[in-house]
Amino acid sequence: MDVKRDPAILKKKQQRRIIFAAIGVLAITGVTVYVSQLEPAAPSVARSGVYFGTVKRGPMVREVRGAGTLKPEEIRSISTTATGRVEKYLQAGAVVTPDTIIVELSNPDLKQQVGDAELAVKAAVAQYDSARANQRTNRTSLEFALADAKSSHQVAESDLNANMQLFKEGLVADQVIKVKQATVAQAKNRMDLAQKQLEAAVETEKSQLAPQEAAVSQQRARFDQLSRQLDDLHVRAKMAGILQAVSVEIGQQVAPGASLARVSDPKKLKAEVRISETTTRDLAIGQLAKIDTRSGIVKGHVTRIDPASSGGTVGVDVTLDEALPTGARPDQSVDGVIELQRLENVLYVESPTFGQENGTVSLFKVGANNEAIRTPVKLGRRSVQFVEILEGLREGDTVILSDMQQYDDHNRIRLN
Repeated sequence: MDVKRDPAILKKKQQRRIIFAAIGVLAITGVTVYVSQLEPAAPSVARSGVYFGTVKRGPMVREVRGAGTLKPEEIRSISTTATGRVEKYLQAGAVVTPDTIIVELSNPDLKQQVGDAELAVKAAVAQYDSARANQRTNRTSLEFALADAKSSHQVAESDLNANMQLFKEGLVADQVIKVKQATVAQAKNRMDLAQKQLEAAVETEKSQLAPQEAAVSQQRARFDQLSRQLDDLHVRAKMAGILQAVSVEIGQQVAPGASLARVSDPKKLKAEVRISETTTRDLAIGQLAKIDTRSGIVKGHVTRIDPASSGGTVGVDVTLDEALPTGARPDQSVDGVIELQRLENVLYVESPTFGQENGTVSLFKVGANNEAIRTPVKLGRRSVQFVEILEGLREGDTVILSDMQQYDDHNRIRLN
């Protein structure tokens, strides 16, 4: 026969079950919260797979780097002053001197014009010579008339003096003396007039010849101009160097002023370097530079900076202060490093592969027990190889400079 249990006992058992269940739930919750607050295990990274840098203090040189090519300092565009038809020309790459003919042109009409101009010069000179001859004849006539008037005046004075002596002796009447005096006065007037005519002729000789002289000068200038144009049909290099390009073809008709060829001096080269637009803020004329020609380093200085960028880069011309290595040639590829500024007593480290100037980056700083801890670092001024440290690191700290983007979810890593 079944014995009926006491309800109080049943109630106590039920209360104990509820308490145990609650304790179990609390325990599970606590463990879950604890586990959730634990940091994930630090991933392991091989030391050989990352690049380290040590923070240092001292002088730092700010530099920017760019690639470029060697270009001639002097490139002369060759043109002609005449119209002509291309008969022959030199091929690009030829070595030329100032008198080397690089393009020969023909122009029969110009040759005829030169002949006509030469005849016009001769005609103008003949007219000028004729005018001068006429002037000489006229002057000679005036000089003869002056000499004759002087002689007549002297004869009249002598006659007057003789009659004055006779008049004093009472042998000549007073009326005779008056006539002689009038004769002397007339002779003097004729002499003075002849003198003035000669002087006037001499004074006007130049003005009278001016039209003929102008005609000669005009015709000679035209002849010289046409002669130069005729000579320019033989287009010369006008400088020693290498014929870089010839932009004509046989039979082509060229106009005055058209560019026919380009000549450069291969011994005088400069470097044209393209610098990233983001790093050109502190570029200035005169800054020192080093050009790597692959066969040697050549020192130079900045002489020109393009005012505008192209394709995200700015062109910078570097004039070389030292002789180029043997074998350097135009259009040869080079690398350039330009010194922007020398900083003294700054905290710096080798530049990481990421991060902008005056920005903040996260670097893993190597600590004890082969662990590296993510550390925010404020960067300052950058250079090609180094970057200034403003905050976050101290002298002697070692940091990982490699790109650790794959560990963005971790604040610690273990090095092995």
